[in-house]
Amino acid sequence: MTSTAVPNPARTTPVRRHWWWHYEVPTLLLAAALYVAWAALLWWHAALPGWALFVAGGFLAQLHSSLQHESIHAMRHLPRWLRHAVVWPPLNLWLPYPFYNRGHSSHHVNYHLTHPERDNESAYHSAPAWAAYGPAWRCIYMANQTIAFRVVLGPFLRLWKLVSFETGQVLSGNFSRLPTWGWHALSVAPVLYCVTAVCGMGLGEYLLYFVYPGMMLGSLRTFTEHRWADTPHERVAIVESNLVFGLLYLFNNLHHVHHRAPTMPWYEIPVYFRKHRAAVLEANGNFYYRGYGEIVRRHLFRPVFTPVHPAW
Repeated sequence: MTSTAVPNPARTTPVRRHWWWHYEVPTLLLAAALYVAWAALLWWHAALPGWALFVAGGFLAQLHSSLQHESIHAMRHLPRWLRHAVVWPPLNLWLPYPFYNRGHSSHHVNYHLTHPERDNESAYHSAPAWAAYGPAWRCIYMANQTIAFRVVLGPFLRLWKLVSFETGQVLSGNFSRLPTWGWHALSVAPVLYCVTAVCGMGLGEYLLYFVYPGMMLGSLRTFTEHRWADTPHERVAIVESNLVFGLLYLFNNLHHVHHRAPTMPWYEIPVYFRKHRAAVLEANGNFYYRGYGEIVRRHLFRPVFTPVHPAW
């Protein structure tokens, strides 16, 4: 059986007979619950131990990122302004939603998956770029292929790359991205006002208990979603995790299904996967992990792959 043997998701997803499925009300309710939980956690943060804030804050921050991802692909029966507005508040502070929207959309060009210059989410580097790096950067990028580095220090590497890219754009005379940063700053202001002035949490605490662990959880999800393979469908993983991580990532851990049907709502993905599990795993070359625990055990200190792209 080849990848073409996997049933067409458009013909096998549940028929949405009710308006609350048609307009993806489960996603809207989840978004509402997220913002209520975020506000409650901030309001009562002083009553919680640091470890609980770190876990709960990181979970909510990553869940918001997952909802932003959902708004890019699904919620198609809602007006664009509404599905963007639902996830617009920058709870994670650091990445403007329009940049994420545009950049992630280019990631879904199947032929370019893992291409170090055309896929902006690729963890690979081209051979010429690798040859141009100094020994220190080669060591850093090799270490970034381990869970220990990617989850703990990867967020700082990601922020450094973002700052370097944006600074380079300005220094080269490209000011086209500055208006987006301006709107982002205006959007961040009420979030920080709520955090600091209303709820009394310091900015440093918010970065430690929400932003950083949220980025850590995001780094765990993306750690081995993609690898190089001759066919695009074999480049996309399946991580069959539990309900907690499934909800956290809105079942984007079943990543091959998402790439086959990007507009499929998050709550339909596990239904489709359970029904067509064998065909999906055969189609993606059995690029499969039984949960994130297996990934951590296998790649805590051992690189998942050499970061020089084998084809480009």
